Amino acid sequence: MKCKLINTAVIVCCASYLAGCSPSVRLEAPDKPIEINMNIKIEHEIRLKVEKDVDELISNQKGLF
Repeated sequence: MKCKLINTAVIVCCASYLAGCSPSVRLEAPDKPIEINMNIKIEHEIRLKVEKDVDELISNQKGLF
């Protein structure tokens, strides 16, 4: 009889321990809005090589371009 009482007590203790450790999942919206900073610097460079006579033509006729 004493062994049954001990087994029952162990089972009750284990059951209460397992009931207290049940996991919980919460889905909550954040307090602050999500902020994404995208600091992008775009640079491009265009290089144009022209012959000397074309360069002189462009410099002499200012209204050409």
